[in-house]
Amino acid sequence: MAVRRYDPERRQRIIDAAIRVVGAKGIAGLSHRTAAAEADVPLGSTTYHFATLDDLLVAALRQANEGFAKVLAAHPALSDPTADLADALARVLGEWLGGEGVELEYELYLAALRRPALRPVAAEWAEDVGALLAARTDAVTARALVALMDGICLQVLLTGAAYD
Repeated sequence: MAVRRYDPERRQRIIDAAIRVVGAKGIAGLSHRTAAAEADVPLGSTTYHFATLDDLLVAALRQANEGFAKVLAAHPALSDPTADLADALARVLGEWLGGEGVELEYELYLAALRRPALRPVAAEWAEDVGALLAARTDAVTARALVALMDGICLQVLLTGAAYD
C-alpha cells in the first residue's frame, strides 16, 4: 500500500505555478501538464485539485483579483470622507499600474471574454471594487468609477503609454 504524502500547500502551489506559466507563456501556454511541471507536483495533483483547466484559471483569476482590491482597500482616502477621492483613485491607479504583474492580471481578467467560466470571477472584481468605492460615493458613481479605472488600465496596458 502506497503512503500518501501530506501536502496541505499543494493546491496553492499549483495556483501560483499556473500564474507563473500564464505570465511566461500566456493563457495558451497553460495546461495541467505545464502547471504540474512548474509546481513540481505529479500531473494527477493538478487534475485532483482542478478537474478542468477552467477551474484552474478561475482560481488563478480569483487570486489575481485580490491584488488591486487590496491596494484600493488599504488606501486611507477610502475611509477618510474629507479626502479628495479623485486624487486618491488616480494615485492608487498609478501605484498599481507601476507594480509588477499588472499585465498578467489583465490577461487573466480578459480571458473571461472567451471562457465563460471566468466571467463570474471577473464580475466579482468589479463588484468588490464598486462596493469599496460605494462607501465614499453613491452606487451608480462607484460603478462608473470602476468602468473608468478599467478603461484607463486597458489603454495604458494596450498602448504602452505612460500613466499620467
